[in-house]
Amino acid sequence: MQTYDMIVIGSGPAGRRAAVQSAKLGKKTLVVEKGRRVGGVSVHTGTIPSKTLRETVLNLTGYRERGFYGRAYRVKKDIQSDDLLQRLYKTLDHEVDVLEHQFARNAVETTWGTARFVGPNRVEVTSETGERMEYGAKNVLIAVGTRPFRPEYVPFNGTNVLDSDEIIEIGRLPRTLTVIGAGVIGVEYATIFSALDVKVTLIEPRNSFLDFIDRELIDEFTHELRDRGMAIRLGDKVESIAMADGHPVCTLTGGRLVRSEALLFAAGRVGAIETLNLESVGLAVDHRGRLKVDPKTFETEVPGIYAAGDVIGFPSLASTSMEQGRVAACHAFKMPLPPAPEYFPYGIYAVPEISTVGMTEEEVRQRGIPYECGIARFRETSRGHIMGLNTGMMKMIFSLKTRRLLGVHIVGEGATELIHIGQAVLNLKGTIDYFIENTFNYPTLAEAYKIAGLDAWNRMAGASVVEPATTA
Repeated sequence: MQTYDMIVIGSGPAGRRAAVQSAKLGKKTLVVEKGRRVGGVSVHTGTIPSKTLRETVLNLTGYRERGFYGRAYRVKKDIQSDDLLQRLYKTLDHEVDVLEHQFARNAVETTWGTARFVGPNRVEVTSETGERMEYGAKNVLIAVGTRPFRPEYVPFNGTNVLDSDEIIEIGRLPRTLTVIGAGVIGVEYATIFSALDVKVTLIEPRNSFLDFIDRELIDEFTHELRDRGMAIRLGDKVESIAMADGHPVCTLTGGRLVRSEALLFAAGRVGAIETLNLESVGLAVDHRGRLKVDPKTFETEVPGIYAAGDVIGFPSLASTSMEQGRVAACHAFKMPLPPAPEYFPYGIYAVPEISTVGMTEEEVRQRGIPYECGIARFRETSRGHIMGLNTGMMKMIFSLKTRRLLGVHIVGEGATELIHIGQAVLNLKGTIDYFIENTFNYPTLAEAYKIAGLDAWNRMAGASVVEPATTA
């Protein structure tokens, strides 16, 4: 039996970062990957494919130029699924190549197969051919990610009733699409297909969606989606799904029917933990297959066994998963870590993008902090005029007492890039003065920071905000 300092199960964002960090600390590291190529869900069915699909759609449809040339403008008139897949495969090949080179450069070993625990410090790996190998390790990181939740009442067929892993390789673009589930994944795919001029109906049983995002931003986002023809059914539960003439038909609470050529079920994901034999090491999961960990170290209840990434639940972002993997590896080998930043950004790659960092207006109110907001519309910037933007906004929240920035919320073109300016100022405890006193490149969308800052400053002018302080 070969032994290692660290065995990482899964090579997604959390797994690969933990493996490389362990190797850089001089530790003998093994990555176990059950797929045929490294990268995990993030590279092969999740983050990279969905964002590549989004970029391809925006380019081929000419969506970004329609502000100038009208809604009928298209770069390619007849877009087929093959057009979308060509770019996807090239991108995936490049991502895998980069990752394999990173492992080789850092002497991270890789083995292929399905891993299962046979003891607290022992992992058995079964290859596709049935060959079994046993490995020992002082530390093990579980980074197996998630798989789509597939309830029995949904007649999945791999053709026109699909889950979120299957949708990226849809064989034919439908004219109409029903998306069940208005979480991040459902919203992203619903808006991507809407940009292809597919008639989309988005169904969500709750009366709201994306509840961790500032409500004013969601109101703006919802208005834009409805303005371009998307039907959003909030508070409607799907009672059943039947096939009629080869097309899925959803029956909603109250008897309403929604018929479409294709259906995407994107109502949640579950931890891919079935084959791990967690019971043998005394680990239990919740109803969605997620593991409980110490939020500071990502160690489970069993010493020496860690978990990171989507398998531990919210926020389930590739960016945070990477950091979780790094922190877990450093803790496993007794390396000191600086305190984590108080705030990190969220990015939703819908059309349009949404990105946010810090407190929402609702959270500020709940904490009883006196505050003021500043708003900037992208159409107010010269760059916005050049780009033909009619929509997009930035919202900034400041403390009246200390002038400190409390949150930044953006919906519109480039939101996931623009957010990092706000992230830096927020974590460095900056104030409204930064945005008012500094110069931004002209013309840029980043000018929205100055516009929103001045808008908030004008509203704050009559308040007593002279004395700075270190807390909100």
